[in-house]
Amino acid sequence: MQLKYALVHEWLTPKATGGSELVVQEILQHIDADPYALIDFESTNPESYLFKRQIGTTFLQYFPGARGGVQKYLPLLPLAIEQIDLRPYDVILSSSHAVAKGVLTGPHQLHICYCHTPMRYAWDLTFDYLRSSALGRGVLGWVTRWLLHYLRQWDVLSANRVDYFIANSQNTARRIWRYYRRPATVIYPPVHTERFPFQAQKQDFYLTVSRLVSYKKTSLIVRAFNQSGRSLVVIGSGPELQELRKIAKPNIQILGWQPDAVVAKYMAEAKAFVYAAHEDFGIAPVEAQACGTPVIAYGAGGALETVRDVRQYSDTATGVLFSTQSEVALIEAVEYFETHAQAFNPEVVRSHALTFDAKAFARQYLSFVEHCCQEFRSSNPSEVLAFRPKLP
Repeated sequence: MQLKYALVHEWLTPKATGGSELVVQEILQHIDADPYALIDFESTNPESYLFKRQIGTTFLQYFPGARGGVQKYLPLLPLAIEQIDLRPYDVILSSSHAVAKGVLTGPHQLHICYCHTPMRYAWDLTFDYLRSSALGRGVLGWVTRWLLHYLRQWDVLSANRVDYFIANSQNTARRIWRYYRRPATVIYPPVHTERFPFQAQKQDFYLTVSRLVSYKKTSLIVRAFNQSGRSLVVIGSGPELQELRKIAKPNIQILGWQPDAVVAKYMAEAKAFVYAAHEDFGIAPVEAQACGTPVIAYGAGGALETVRDVRQYSDTATGVLFSTQSEVALIEAVEYFETHAQAFNPEVVRSHALTFDAKAFARQYLSFVEHCCQEFRSSNPSEVLAFRPKLP
């Protein structure tokens, strides 16, 4: 019997081009699934792989300012995702970092969720969100706290609608277990390593590439290099762009947004790639390693799985990890890198990145989906509930 697939993601917009969207794109290359999202502005984008594709959406599609992001309608996201009618489908594939996993399904439907992260602003970033936003203060702050409390309850409830969880890292798998008490199989997201040219000869500058938002800690990197005086190039756009340009000293170039070819060129030429965010996985450091470029990263989250610290892997090192998100720790890590630069073999660095290639993702993801389909169709409900992949 030919199974009918649906793929559900949170939002599809030209501004949403991160790791979760790469997963969606890769899945659609291998599985003939009908896409759904809260909002869609990609099917009308001539430069998108989804151009002219039929995509199911919700009532949020027609709300003012939806194209710029539906996060402003946060209280309505759970309600909206539950309005997507998926009754015609046999298998539901969700790509979730907020509410996509909360779609309603029937007992005859298999739901496999690729979880990029549990809803971060409802869980581990709650207090950061409350401190950094005007919504966290005064009477409005108590309304916001109640809303986040409600979102946590809904988030746990909706996790029970998933038959099988996939996590994008061991770090995310641990968080899924912490918040939902559900095991998850780890399949690393696809990194298109072929788009990043290998270059053994490096130039005398450091590089960071990211969205310029607070949790990426780009301002920390800029302040650290202001003190060290070493050459740094910053690529990316976001609300912090103008502030970074104000505080950056002459040794730092703030280039703003750049096309993919320019990003790849800088990644290939950089002495090292600097990353200070606490990410669930973090694709950019792997892309840099695909160029043979070592990484200096904050030693938490996904970086612990993608970067091999020279102090632990003397022969197969791919970078240096620093233990705290502070200027002092980053400066010390850069100086350590400078004194141990000869320990890094660009070919070894690239070889490590290839283990995260898109082909590896496709092979593992398709194999897991096939396993789940066989398990679900051959078992009664109690046996399906009893199935547990190994915990990380």
